[in-house]
Amino acid sequence: MTVDTERRALQRVVAVAGIVPVAGGLYGVLFGQAGLGGGVSDISTDSHFRYLSGLLLGIGLLFWSTLPAIETKTSLFRFLTMVVVLGGLARLLGLWLTGVPSLTMLAALGMELVVTPLLCLWQIRVAGRAGPPVL
Repeated sequence: MTVDTERRALQRVVAVAGIVPVAGGLYGVLFGQAGLGGGVSDISTDSHFRYLSGLLLGIGLLFWSTLPAIETKTSLFRFLTMVVVLGGLARLLGLWLTGVPSLTMLAALGMELVVTPLLCLWQIRVAGRAGPPVL
């Protein structure tokens, strides 16, 4: 596979994977805690949920911002991956402390602790093949 072909493949995969945080974040911003189906238990909790959903939306948009020159965005890609993995570790701690969440939340955990780090490693590979490493 040529460097350009691999770069385009990575761009496509990141574009599709980015739909998850963008759509999930936007949904959470618009519908808040009630969007999970349990109604609003507390206004402050709903406010915090919307805030965190906005952060998720921003993370997705930032991942999308790497697409045009993805091979030069190693620092941003690593930073975003670190943020996502930290969130995934917090979710994993919650699983241990409070029990197993819904299948949707488990899928999110897989995106956070498996898919995103693998995409980061792929981005580093593409950046390395495209030219001098960008830190």
